[in-house]
Amino acid sequence: LQEIFGTKLFPHPKSTQLLSSLASQCQLGESDIVLDFFAGSATTAHAIALINAATGRNTKFILVQIPENCAQESEARKAGFLTIADIGKERIRRVSQKLLTGPHHSNWNKDIGFRVLKIDTSNMSDIYYSPDTVTQDDLFDQVENVKSDRSEEDLLFQIMLDWGVDLALPIRRETIADKKVFFVDAQSDNSHGALVACFDKTGSIDEDFIKQLAAFSPLRLVFRDAGFASDAAKTNAEQLLKQLSATTDVKTI
Repeated sequence: LQEIFGTKLFPHPKSTQLLSSLASQCQLGESDIVLDFFAGSATTAHAIALINAATGRNTKFILVQIPENCAQESEARKAGFLTIADIGKERIRRVSQKLLTGPHHSNWNKDIGFRVLKIDTSNMSDIYYSPDTVTQDDLFDQVENVKSDRSEEDLLFQIMLDWGVDLALPIRRETIADKKVFFVDAQSDNSHGALVACFDKTGSIDEDFIKQLAAFSPLRLVFRDAGFASDAAKTNAEQLLKQLSATTDVKTI
């Protein structure tokens, strides 16, 4: 850590060399995932990155770390890190960049990307799960079933979790008919991909837009309920998709 940050930010970090040695003995392959439930300063990610660069493999890692605050007078806090998790994220960035510019295996794909996800409550309002608890006076407050502070990316990852889609898959965002559309695991412009999602809430999703999305033949397609002008419009869209892309699994939230 002193070599990476120039100062000792973390007390008693795990040994990168030891973890690299242990991981190497597991004969890790392309589809293997190394999980560390006590990530600390992200030593495990550092070790796996070293192995990948040296062997040309693409072993993945998952790190879990609560956002434990760095002590107020610690070197980490003085360096601008508020939590232990912040140290780990910055360590992965710096180590990855160093590996790109240093010696590495010719077969290494140089994929140094990583995604940070945080556990939170559901994106949906309570009424979405327990309608029997709402009184008549509450109905107008429950027109919107998604919490007001949630982004489209929040909704996308909840859908990926609900459908069991790998959270590490590549995501591409495009604008189609003035609407933001997410393509998950679509390798090209005409690839079907694992999931296509549009969370437009203006009530303007029409047949022309549905036809454009159906042309991608996605495995799964998700819309926001508020994207349709009426229940009839939503039903028509679902029927149209059955005709144009019969293998697509459609869902509205």
